Amino acid sequence: MAWSASANAESQARPLAAIRFPSRASSVVVPLDYCSPGRIAHMILTLTLFFLSAGTIYLACEYFVNGIEWFGRRLNLGATAVGSVLAAFGTALPETAVTFIAVVFGKTPEQKDIGVGAAMGGPLVLATLAYAVVGLALIYHHRRLQRETYHVRADHARMSHDQLAFLAVFVVKVALGLIAFAIKPWLGVLFLAAYAIYVWREIQESDTAPEEEIEPLKIQPSVTEPSLKWAALQAVLSLIVIGIASHIFVGQLEAIGTALQWSPHLVALLLSPVATELPEMMNTLIWIRQGKERLALANISGAMMIQATIPSALGIFFTPWLFDGPLMAAGVITALAIIFLWQLFRRGVVDARALVAVSSLYGVFALLIAFYFPL
Repeated sequence: MAWSASANAESQARPLAAIRFPSRASSVVVPLDYCSPGRIAHMILTLTLFFLSAGTIYLACEYFVNGIEWFGRRLNLGATAVGSVLAAFGTALPETAVTFIAVVFGKTPEQKDIGVGAAMGGPLVLATLAYAVVGLALIYHHRRLQRETYHVRADHARMSHDQLAFLAVFVVKVALGLIAFAIKPWLGVLFLAAYAIYVWREIQESDTAPEEEIEPLKIQPSVTEPSLKWAALQAVLSLIVIGIASHIFVGQLEAIGTALQWSPHLVALLLSPVATELPEMMNTLIWIRQGKERLALANISGAMMIQATIPSALGIFFTPWLFDGPLMAAGVITALAIIFLWQLFRRGVVDARALVAVSSLYGVFALLIAFYFPL
């Protein structure tokens, strides 16, 4: 990779001005009087698209998780490998694409900063809100699932190891954001290698638990054992729909924030990262409803590892990768969430209500950002 010494020195001397999290759409809101018919019609259209796109994402995720489960079964993969590798990689593609486009093709420092913010914002949301969604869904469905307690049924030892692996990678990732040195761009290779090792380990150590029941493939409901190609086709088509619907959803969410006169910084920092991780959280809701905590938790763990490695590698390759206060706040809060989760899983018993509690750390981050960027 060509790396100009003068450009590198100049860029390394400049810390990132602010976190900018990914957005699959740029919303242009025409200034109108609040009570004008035009503004009211615009807001009605925005809200309509907001709810329709959210519903579309959920329905598409139903097809995606169904297709990816059959795809994994045809490849003889265990449930955790299906969730942590196949499902996580599929739903993380849009966010990774945002980082790639921002850091590789961005022509200004601000555009490149979007990619760096994506690499920090994704893990933060997953480590706090996504795990809280698991807890809330289990609490809501525990009677229907005939559970006497709110305990999470998962391989706790494996989950605790996943948290430690992520924490190790994440600490290195944040540490590199504090210092500048000549060979830093080359260290991005280490993050790609870390993800390759993670995937190899997940496949090699795939669980041997009895196969869980899978609903018939939705595009072939009458077929008892669908083929690999039909399962792959359903997963890919549903993933395309998820990407398009997510593009619309993020745009409408940003438009709502602007209409409410939120600071652009607050919209980018607090709303966009939640929206871009929505497919992972939808997958979680669907699998928890089916009583498949292993798949749901593996999906989050796999998505977190992707966000900690591949976007980070791209950012280190193509940007100075130097953090300012908000980026460091995101890093510290994420690390605290992971330590909390590691302590939970290493005990061997995890209560769903404890997973809900981890969302409070995202609230702490929101308060810090609101203070750092006052309205």
